[in-house]
Amino acid sequence: MARTRGRHAAPSRSPWPLVALVGVLSVMAAWSLLSHAPSSRASSRATPKVTAPTPTFVKHHHTAALTTPDRSCIPKSCLTWTPVDTWDGAHPVYVTTFHPTGQAASVVAYAAWLRWSSIDLGLYPGYKGPGPSSLARGPEAVPPAGLPRLLATFNSGFYEADNPAGFYTNGTLYYPMVKGEATLVRTRDGRLSIIRWTGGAHPDSSIVMARQNLSLLVAGGRPTALSQDNARWGITLGGVPAVWRSAIGIDARGNLLYVAAPLQTAASLASILVRLHAVSAMQLDINPEWPIFVTYSGRNAVGPVLRVANPNQIPGRFLYSSTKDFFAVFATRRGGEATPW
Repeated sequence: MARTRGRHAAPSRSPWPLVALVGVLSVMAAWSLLSHAPSSRASSRATPKVTAPTPTFVKHHHTAALTTPDRSCIPKSCLTWTPVDTWDGAHPVYVTTFHPTGQAASVVAYAAWLRWSSIDLGLYPGYKGPGPSSLARGPEAVPPAGLPRLLATFNSGFYEADNPAGFYTNGTLYYPMVKGEATLVRTRDGRLSIIRWTGGAHPDSSIVMARQNLSLLVAGGRPTALSQDNARWGITLGGVPAVWRSAIGIDARGNLLYVAAPLQTAASLASILVRLHAVSAMQLDINPEWPIFVTYSGRNAVGPVLRVANPNQIPGRFLYSSTKDFFAVFATRRGGEATPW
């Protein structure tokens, strides 16, 4: 597993938009409260102390409905997206493959698009990942109650020992949240965001899931400055700069984007996400052993299909006890439906 090389600075924050005076004063007052919140760094990571939740500003996009993915056209080509999980009439998941611009002809990137309003996203610990804990770990696999509406599963981020970061799911804080870390957040209404964490050690009551990993890879629709410093994004197998990498992003309408590809640096991975119109994104796991995205041909996890051509993976992974934590995607017809446990 990749171990990060020290801590890293957070990306610079974009300017506040111009608003009415009352709005400015309200934001300044809230920001003052956040800037004086206690440090989220814990002295013992295995059995974290739960502190009072600090409000977190979660930026939602979700500006308009989008029934299919953007074709992400460049001068020479447009992407062709294919709906999968067609047994679910809403067609909430699409996949594509493409050759990343400027990379070797043999390199293929694998991407998935998930319509936020048609899915529930769940986060599940494995029997080792995210790390040691005295807290109940749950099913350590896709829970049986979720199988009838299971759409997809995919890998999560680093082990906590390799990058101290927060992990919150099913009302349980396994590891305290860390200020400045990139964080995938699900709120009670089912909406998803990827943000730079500015809150305290414990998510507030509006948040039902939060998984942190490193810094933001993409912010404001552009690669972050830190994405150019490859040493900050994990130790690679064999010490080579370009390896299998995976990432998760959010588009301007709040839909989820998953990407995995071999022979990627942090910078090239960020460029792929920008082509897919991610406005915010974070790296997930790296190196050949971990990237995986699976969809299912029928209800009850019938016919699992690997959507990332990674020879180190098998389609049935996550249907039995998993080593590492992972994400599961469930069909829904109403925002904020509880994920199974």
